[in-house]
Amino acid sequence: MRCVIARFPFELTKGGVLESMKGVKPEPVTGESVIIGRRHYPVKQVGQVITRQDRRDFSAAEVSRAMAQLGFTCRAVPKAAPLGILSPMQHASAMLGTPVTV
Repeated sequence: MRCVIARFPFELTKGGVLESMKGVKPEPVTGESVIIGRRHYPVKQVGQVITRQDRRDFSAAEVSRAMAQLGFTCRAVPKAAPLGILSPMQHASAMLGTPVTV
């Protein structure tokens, strides 16, 4: 498949990506990720390995789009769970703390 990453054309195949990522230890995932084989890789790490470019030269969206077109599973950044809104009474109770029983 032909795709453009950081204004450079690349001819990528699923097998080629699997071969490139073989033996590469995944870095901790803090943002978007791609599942290659059984491992979760940060999108920027995959882009760096397959394009041999600096991570600052391309966006995570470019690599995610290319990996999704090749059939890999891409995951977005998980959204933070919304915090529960406390009523004024619950807020005051929380500030006072729990009572100490003697």
